[in-house]
Amino acid sequence: MDKLALIEALGPALTAGILIITIGVLVNNWLRIKNGYPLENSWGKPVYPKTDQESVERIKLLSQENAQLRAELGSIKDRLGNVERIVTDDSHRLTHEIEALRDKRAN
Repeated sequence: MDKLALIEALGPALTAGILIITIGVLVNNWLRIKNGYPLENSWGKPVYPKTDQESVERIKLLSQENAQLRAELGSIKDRLGNVERIVTDDSHRLTHEIEALRDKRAN
């Protein structure tokens, strides 16, 4: 009975201690990554990411694809802006603009 009471008394403290240590390790690793320090393996040696030629090529391809997607997104934003302008514009002004374009085309 005495051992059970001891376990019940130390249980919350042990749980809190394990939780604090886990959070500390996670924050430590996050700060290392954020500030450019290498992570460490279980023996304390730094672990650097591999930089072979294949990885460099993949990064170049992904960067190019990213640039293309950003350009396409800019184009879509412009088109959406025009659609929003047309939808929210009052019909009288829109009718005059359409007639002006028809007159311009007829000439």
